[in-house]
Amino acid sequence: MHSIKSKAQTTFNIKVLLLSFFLIFLLLFILRSTFSSSSPPPPTTTTQQQSESQLLQTTPPPTTSTTTPTCTKLPPSLAQAITHYTTSNTTPQQTFSEISITTQVLDRKSPCNFLVFGLGHDSLMWSALNHGGRTVFLDEDKTWIDTIKKKFPELESYHVAYDTKVRQADELLELGKQSECTALSDVRESKCRLALKGLPGMVYEVEWDLIMVDAPTGFMEEAPGRMTAIYTAGMMARMRSEGETDVFVHDCDRPVEDKFTKALLCEGYMVKQEGRLRHFTIPSHRSKELPFCPA
Repeated sequence: MHSIKSKAQTTFNIKVLLLSFFLIFLLLFILRSTFSSSSPPPPTTTTQQQSESQLLQTTPPPTTSTTTPTCTKLPPSLAQAITHYTTSNTTPQQTFSEISITTQVLDRKSPCNFLVFGLGHDSLMWSALNHGGRTVFLDEDKTWIDTIKKKFPELESYHVAYDTKVRQADELLELGKQSECTALSDVRESKCRLALKGLPGMVYEVEWDLIMVDAPTGFMEEAPGRMTAIYTAGMMARMRSEGETDVFVHDCDRPVEDKFTKALLCEGYMVKQEGRLRHFTIPSHRSKELPFCPA
C-alpha cells in the first residue's frame, strides 16, 4: 500500500511540474506579445515639434477614438499539451530534473529546429515547448507512429528502420574509431557502418539546433540499440555550416549509451549530466578545422 501511494504521489508531482512548465511558457509568450505590441513611439525631433505646433494652430483638435485592446490567444499546441498532461495518467519517462536540462536550452533557442529520435509520451510536450519551430520525431515502430498520429495528427513523425543489434555494440564501437567514421562527411555519403542513410531526405537537409536521442529500443541484446543514432546525431552536428548543436542522449546509465556518447559525441563536448541524461554541445567542424574530439 505504501508503494502504491508513493507511486501515485510521484505521478502527481510530475504532472504538476509539467503543468508548471507550460504555464511559465505561456506567461513568457504573453509578456513577449505585450511588449512587442506596446513599444514606445520614436522620439520627436525639434523640426517635427515646430511643424506639429503650427498644425495645431490651424487644425481643430481631432475627435478621440477608443482603441480596442488586442487579445493574445493561447497557441493551440500549448493548449492541447496542457489539456493532455493534466488529464492523463501517463507521464514522460524522463524525470523533471532531466527534462529541465533540455527545456533550459529550448528557452534560449526556440523557435528552432528540434530532431528527436523516439516518439513517446513526452513528444507532445517537446513540440509545445518549441512552439513556432519545427520538431520532428523518428521512431522504429510503425504501428506506434500510426497510433500517435491518430491521437495527435499535428506531430511530425517518420518511420526509421535500423539494421543493428545491441549485441554488436562492441564491434561497432571499434569501427567508430576508424578514419572512415571520424572523417568529416555528409552522413548520406559516409563510408562508416554507423551512419544512418535511410532517414527521410529532409532530415539531412535541415540544420538541427537540438537533437534528442531517446530511441530506438536498447534494453535487450536483440534490440537495434542507439549506436547508429548517437553517431549520426554527432556527425549532423559537426556538419552544420556554422554555430553549434545541442545533443541530448537519454539512458546513459546503460553500457551502450555510456560508451558511445563518450567516444562519438566526445567527453570534451559534454556540458552536463543529470540523472540518465547527458547534454553535449558540438560545434560546427565545417566553419573551421577541428579534430573529431577536442584534446
